Amino acid sequence: MTTEARPLAAVLWMILTGLLFVWVTAIVKHVGDAVPAAQSAFLRYALAIPFLIPMIGPILAAGLSRRQIGLFGLRGLVHSAGVIFWFYAMTRIPLAEVTAMGYLTPVLVTIGAALVLGEGFALRRLTAIAAAFAGALIVLRPGLREIDPGHLAMLGTAVMFAVGYLVAKQLSGEVSATVIVGMLSITVTIGLLPAALAVWVPPTPAVLGWFFLTAVFATAGHYTMTFAFAAAPLTVTQPVTFLQLLWAVIMGAVFFAEPVDIWVIAGGSLILAAVSFITWREATLKRRITPAVAETK
Repeated sequence: MTTEARPLAAVLWMILTGLLFVWVTAIVKHVGDAVPAAQSAFLRYALAIPFLIPMIGPILAAGLSRRQIGLFGLRGLVHSAGVIFWFYAMTRIPLAEVTAMGYLTPVLVTIGAALVLGEGFALRRLTAIAAAFAGALIVLRPGLREIDPGHLAMLGTAVMFAVGYLVAKQLSGEVSATVIVGMLSITVTIGLLPAALAVWVPPTPAVLGWFFLTAVFATAGHYTMTFAFAAAPLTVTQPVTFLQLLWAVIMGAVFFAEPVDIWVIAGGSLILAAVSFITWREATLKRRITPAVAETK
């Protein structure tokens, strides 16, 4: 059976993926500022180390060159910064706004691909990019409300994750996906350690338990996302990620008493529509640059 013959399975896997990643954000939101953002980020990755054991063999067998190790180190560094920004944003702004602004990452990857990898700026792509940034302005509404440092942190997250994905794109034709995922987890854990130690406070057993749960949900989310990609192309799975914004709105309202902001929903929807269009165009042209929304997590 071909992958195109299983769109329903792909949609169901992506729905589950979205739920898992939203639970990750909800747990981080629940823990809040019990520990500093850098330490929170480190604990999330450090407690996921047991899940890396199956990846150690492929990483060692890959025989990475000095150049490849350097690129992995660069990706780990920028991703570490992005994760710290993300954890900080989670303590400052609503779940829905974090989720909506997270949709900017694939758009920035598309811009980076044009500037760094030599991709062109066709009119349709430029229009989609402009629509995405219009969506971001709808979410932020500068001049109409106060811009929180959490919003700036999420912009930083989108930029850092986009840079990291472009580095990974350079490596994707050289090593397996298992090596790329495993090396990201290793380098980010190492990269976050100095920042975490600089602000370290003794975590309670409850905090450790919550962050271990985020590691479980995040790891499971990457597996279910892989199953979705195996069942159908991105043109099928990408639009389903809109539901992640819906889950975030519901979860924020029910568990954290966050008001439902129609402007955030509208802006996030516009960004995701632009991402879905860019993805469709790339699939039509038989290339794969723009990541799925959840791939950068």
